[in-house]
Amino acid sequence: MASDMLHEDPAKLGPEVIDRHRAIVSLMEELEAVDWYDQRAKATDNPELRAILEHNRDEEKEHAAMALEWLRRNDPKLDEHLKAFLFKEGPITQIEKAMTAGGEKATGADHGSLGIGSLRPASEKAKK
Repeated sequence: MASDMLHEDPAKLGPEVIDRHRAIVSLMEELEAVDWYDQRAKATDNPELRAILEHNRDEEKEHAAMALEWLRRNDPKLDEHLKAFLFKEGPITQIEKAMTAGGEKATGADHGSLGIGSLRPASEKAKK
């Protein structure tokens, strides 16, 4: 499988790059397994088999989360992006627009704000 193979000479990459590659490939495999189990669970008419497949799917989600967290801890730029985008309210694309328009402060690193103001319609704001 192409995703298992390095594209460059391992001697030139160093252990950090190779370990990140291992984690990325593992994450890809876990997410692929989630997709497969999800499809199989949806397709079966057997409730007992569906329950097993859904259980297996959810285990793969746990594995994917663990691999992603390892990558976050070992890739400062990925850490920055995950902190900017994950667990935020409002449209995801607005986060990037705010970051692009407002520079580093818009990531919310200082005060937990994206720096884009309220996403509530003006009519809701007037009620408060």
